[in-house]
Amino acid sequence: MRHAELMHILLVEDSVADVELTLEALAEAKIANEVVVVRDGAAAMVHLRATAMGPDRPDLVILDLNLPKMSGHEVLAAMRADDDLRRMPVAILTTSSAEADVARTYDLGANCYLTKPVDVDQFVHVVRSIEDFWLGLVRLPRG
Repeated sequence: MRHAELMHILLVEDSVADVELTLEALAEAKIANEVVVVRDGAAAMVHLRATAMGPDRPDLVILDLNLPKMSGHEVLAAMRADDDLRRMPVAILTTSSAEADVARTYDLGANCYLTKPVDVDQFVHVVRSIEDFWLGLVRLPRG
Protein backbone atom coordinates (compact mmCIF):
# COMPACT_ATOMS: atom_id res chain seq x y z
CA MET A 1 0.00 0.00 0.00
CA ARG A 2 1.14 3.54 -0.71
CA HIS A 3 0.58 5.25 2.65
CA ALA A 4 2.48 8.41 1.73
CA GLU A 5 0.81 8.69 -1.65
CA LEU A 6 -2.65 9.38 -2.89
CA MET A 7 -4.85 6.28 -2.98
CA HIS A 8 -6.71 5.82 -6.27
CA ILE A 9 -10.27 4.50 -6.26
CA LEU A 10 -12.38 3.73 -9.31
CA LEU A 11 -16.09 3.99 -8.53
CA VAL A 12 -18.26 2.28 -11.14
CA GLU A 13 -21.80 3.40 -10.40
CA ASP A 14 -24.69 4.65 -12.54
CA SER A 15 -26.89 6.03 -9.75
CA VAL A 16 -26.28 9.76 -9.26
CA ALA A 17 -27.54 9.60 -5.66
CA ASP A 18 -25.24 6.67 -4.79
CA VAL A 19 -22.27 8.40 -6.41
CA GLU A 20 -22.92 11.53 -4.33
CA LEU A 21 -23.26 9.55 -1.08
CA THR A 22 -20.14 7.52 -1.80
CA LEU A 23 -18.06 10.60 -2.66
CA GLU A 24 -19.29 12.33 0.48
CA ALA A 25 -18.28 9.38 2.65
CA LEU A 26 -14.88 9.08 0.97
CA ALA A 27 -14.21 12.82 1.25
CA GLU A 28 -14.28 12.57 5.04
CA ALA A 29 -11.73 9.75 5.04
CA LYS A 30 -8.55 9.48 7.04
CA ILE A 31 -6.71 8.42 3.90
CA ALA A 32 -6.04 10.89 1.10
CA ASN A 33 -7.69 9.52 -1.99
CA GLU A 34 -8.62 10.39 -5.51
CA VAL A 35 -11.86 8.97 -6.82
CA VAL A 36 -12.62 8.57 -10.50
CA VAL A 37 -16.28 7.93 -11.27
CA VAL A 38 -17.49 6.14 -14.37
CA ARG A 39 -21.17 5.54 -15.04
CA ASP A 40 -21.14 2.30 -17.07
CA GLY A 41 -19.21 -0.93 -17.39
CA ALA A 42 -17.72 -0.19 -20.81
CA ALA A 43 -16.29 3.11 -19.53
CA ALA A 44 -14.86 1.25 -16.54
CA MET A 45 -12.92 -1.11 -18.80
CA VAL A 46 -11.63 1.77 -20.93
CA HIS A 47 -10.38 3.53 -17.79
CA LEU A 48 -8.87 0.37 -16.29
CA ARG A 49 -6.99 -0.56 -19.44
CA ALA A 50 -5.73 3.02 -19.89
CA THR A 51 -4.38 3.23 -16.33
CA ALA A 52 -3.39 -0.41 -15.73
CA MET A 53 0.35 0.16 -15.72
CA GLY A 54 0.54 3.86 -14.85
CA PRO A 55 0.67 5.97 -11.70
CA ASP A 56 -3.13 6.46 -11.73
CA ARG A 57 -3.82 2.72 -11.58
CA PRO A 58 -6.71 2.18 -9.15
CA ASP A 59 -5.80 0.69 -5.78
CA LEU A 60 -9.42 -0.38 -5.41
CA VAL A 61 -12.46 -0.72 -7.67
CA ILE A 62 -15.89 -0.25 -6.09
CA LEU A 63 -18.23 -1.89 -8.57
CA ASP A 64 -22.01 -1.93 -8.90
CA LEU A 65 -23.51 -4.93 -10.68
CA ASN A 66 -26.46 -3.29 -12.44
CA LEU A 67 -24.74 -1.09 -15.01
CA PRO A 68 -25.53 0.03 -18.54
CA LYS A 69 -23.48 -1.12 -21.57
CA MET A 70 -21.60 -3.82 -19.65
CA SER A 71 -22.77 -5.36 -16.37
CA GLY A 72 -20.67 -5.50 -13.23
CA HIS A 73 -20.37 -9.26 -13.74
CA GLU A 74 -18.98 -8.68 -17.23
CA VAL A 75 -16.53 -6.04 -15.94
CA LEU A 76 -15.33 -8.38 -13.21
CA ALA A 77 -14.90 -11.28 -15.66
CA ALA A 78 -12.94 -9.04 -18.06
CA MET A 79 -10.71 -7.80 -15.24
CA ARG A 80 -9.91 -11.30 -14.03
CA ALA A 81 -9.10 -12.40 -17.60
CA ASP A 82 -6.65 -9.50 -18.08
CA ASP A 83 -3.10 -10.11 -16.76
CA ASP A 84 -2.67 -6.40 -15.95
CA LEU A 85 -5.94 -6.14 -13.98
CA ARG A 86 -6.57 -9.55 -12.44
CA ARG A 87 -5.00 -8.79 -9.04
CA MET A 88 -6.76 -5.44 -8.59
CA PRO A 89 -9.10 -5.58 -5.57
CA VAL A 90 -12.78 -5.32 -6.42
CA ALA A 91 -15.43 -4.54 -3.82
CA ILE A 92 -18.96 -5.19 -5.09
CA LEU A 93 -21.42 -2.60 -3.75
CA THR A 94 -24.89 -3.24 -5.14
CA THR A 95 -28.59 -3.27 -4.33
CA SER A 96 -28.91 -6.97 -5.13
CA SER A 97 -29.03 -9.37 -2.21
CA ALA A 98 -29.78 -12.34 -4.48
CA GLU A 99 -27.80 -15.42 -3.53
CA ALA A 100 -27.14 -16.11 -7.23
CA ASP A 101 -25.45 -12.70 -7.63
CA VAL A 102 -23.34 -13.24 -4.52
CA ALA A 103 -22.19 -16.67 -5.70
CA ARG A 104 -21.54 -15.53 -9.26
CA THR A 105 -19.42 -12.54 -8.23
CA TYR A 106 -17.27 -14.66 -5.93
CA ASP A 107 -16.93 -17.27 -8.69
CA LEU A 108 -15.70 -14.46 -10.94
CA GLY A 109 -13.12 -13.34 -8.40
CA ALA A 110 -14.70 -10.51 -6.38
CA ASN A 111 -12.85 -9.70 -3.18
CA CYS A 112 -15.98 -8.79 -1.21
CA TYR A 113 -19.72 -8.37 -1.71
CA LEU A 114 -21.71 -5.71 0.08
CA THR A 115 -25.39 -4.92 -0.31
CA LYS A 116 -26.24 -1.21 -0.34
CA PRO A 117 -28.25 -0.31 2.73
CA VAL A 118 -31.40 1.74 2.17
CA ASP A 119 -30.64 3.94 5.20
CA VAL A 120 -28.30 6.84 4.30
CA ASP A 121 -26.26 6.64 7.52
CA GLN A 122 -25.76 2.90 7.05
CA PHE A 123 -24.75 3.47 3.41
CA VAL A 124 -22.09 5.98 4.51
CA HIS A 125 -20.91 3.52 7.18
CA VAL A 126 -20.52 0.75 4.58
CA VAL A 127 -18.50 2.98 2.24
CA ARG A 128 -16.21 4.10 5.08
CA SER A 129 -15.76 0.47 6.12
CA ILE A 130 -14.69 -0.45 2.58
CA GLU A 131 -12.15 2.33 2.58
CA ASP A 132 -10.85 1.65 6.10
CA PHE A 133 -10.35 -2.03 5.35
CA TRP A 134 -9.05 -1.97 1.77
CA LEU A 135 -6.99 1.21 1.92
CA GLY A 136 -6.09 1.29 5.60
CA LEU A 137 -5.44 -2.29 6.69
CA VAL A 138 -4.87 -4.53 3.68
CA ARG A 139 -1.57 -4.76 1.86
CA LEU A 140 -2.38 -4.36 -1.83
CA PRO A 141 -0.35 -5.55 -4.82
CA ARG A 142 1.20 -2.88 -7.01
CA GLY A 143 1.12 -3.02 -10.80
